Amino acid sequence: MNDNDSPPSLHADEVPIDGPLVRSLVEAQFPQWSHLPLQRITSTGTDNAIYRLGPKMGVHLPRIEWAVQQVDKEFAWLPRLGPQLPMAVPTPLARGEPGPGYPFPWLVYRWLDGEDLQHRQVSDSRWFGQDLAVFVKALESVETTDGPPAGPRGQSLLPFDGATRAAIRGLGTAIDGNRATNVWQSALDAQPWPGPRVWVHGDLLPGNVLVNDGRLAGILDWSSAGVGDPACEGMLAWSLPPEARTAFQAALNFDAATWARARGWVVQQAVLFIPYYSKTIPDAVAAARLRLQAALDEGFD
Repeated sequence: MNDNDSPPSLHADEVPIDGPLVRSLVEAQFPQWSHLPLQRITSTGTDNAIYRLGPKMGVHLPRIEWAVQQVDKEFAWLPRLGPQLPMAVPTPLARGEPGPGYPFPWLVYRWLDGEDLQHRQVSDSRWFGQDLAVFVKALESVETTDGPPAGPRGQSLLPFDGATRAAIRGLGTAIDGNRATNVWQSALDAQPWPGPRVWVHGDLLPGNVLVNDGRLAGILDWSSAGVGDPACEGMLAWSLPPEARTAFQAALNFDAATWARARGWVVQQAVLFIPYYSKTIPDAVAAARLRLQAALDEGFD
């Protein structure tokens, strides 16, 4: 890839972004970095286009209006959360403004080396699952005063009931619709989170988990982070190899109701994601199918 590459379009009404546009924004607003090479990065993320700027920085640009609120949240909170966490997070270095040809704010980050979990194997599944749980628990321990509300998956499942059932029906025989509906209903019936709201990442999926040398290296995409129900963090369990999944589940020590809600979030995310992105990011869709099947095959009594 080179400076002229543009990411494939994922949404009907997204803003066109390509290398020359990103280059022009950097040159106009951060001339001290204008000499650095620029390269588009392939990503399973759906909200932002990502470019690497030189060896130590990355540029994230919202593709679509609904992603714009992420810029100010990450710019404000990641410098505060990062020092309190045991794994690296992207540190915002600068906030860009709208410019010619681009209507949204955008961010320059410190680059984190590694590959996402969707494309990289881990060297020791058990330790990896435990490391993930250490991260989740550390985030939960962060003081919540003045913290923003978590994204939708840190809240109640109920507002998604109609859309989730319709999506299950829409997938037809591609999934076990009866089992998916039963898992979803069990999640709705589960007792709500009884404890105080805690900090959650809110989108803990393989594309946002960074691996380096086979070990957990960092957590990306904090757009859904905030204070809410920790059940959403359990979604990741069904994306992990069996040994890592067992270690992750044991270390988190969620009760049965929390795991039921976590399993429901897997169903909700996958059944909406699969048809929407089936033609644009097939590798991520394949991973969502595997995650969904794993969740349908496993129960918590």
